[in-house]
Amino acid sequence: MYGRVEETSDYEPQKAVAQEIYARTKPVHSPAIGELVTFTAEGFNHVLFKGRRSERERSSQIMRFKLLPWAIRLIKHANTFQEFEETNREYEVKVRKRRRLKTKLVRYWGIIAIFQERKIKVILRKIGNGQLHFWSIVPAWTTNKHRDVIFGSTMKGDPETD
Repeated sequence: MYGRVEETSDYEPQKAVAQEIYARTKPVHSPAIGELVTFTAEGFNHVLFKGRRSERERSSQIMRFKLLPWAIRLIKHANTFQEFEETNREYEVKVRKRRRLKTKLVRYWGIIAIFQERKIKVILRKIGNGQLHFWSIVPAWTTNKHRDVIFGSTMKGDPETD
């Protein structure tokens, strides 16, 4: 079902359904991380865009729309995470009505599972001491042969853009 190239002619209806599912999703507890995971607009935007202005291919977006219910289910039920990365990134913040760049610690967790013969990875992100939130869902992701979690970086690819 998810392995073939999806028809993009029904993009708008599928996007609307995905937005509805996403908007209705309340914060869920992740047993793998031991915290509540929120579903922010930033996370849904990341399903649509790679970077600030770089839209993902429509077929990729449709595939991610279809995987959203599986991602929510995976977050609720997974007991372990397979990947972890910690890095410092600069973010624009307001300080006394002025925008400034501030470096913050960013943590990413990757939870991988196989649903209906399809391997997917859900990426969760936490910036500084903020809330843990859904960041992305990656279909057909390849993983390391080494399955142990090593604090540092065990992720393949770039979790910021995937």
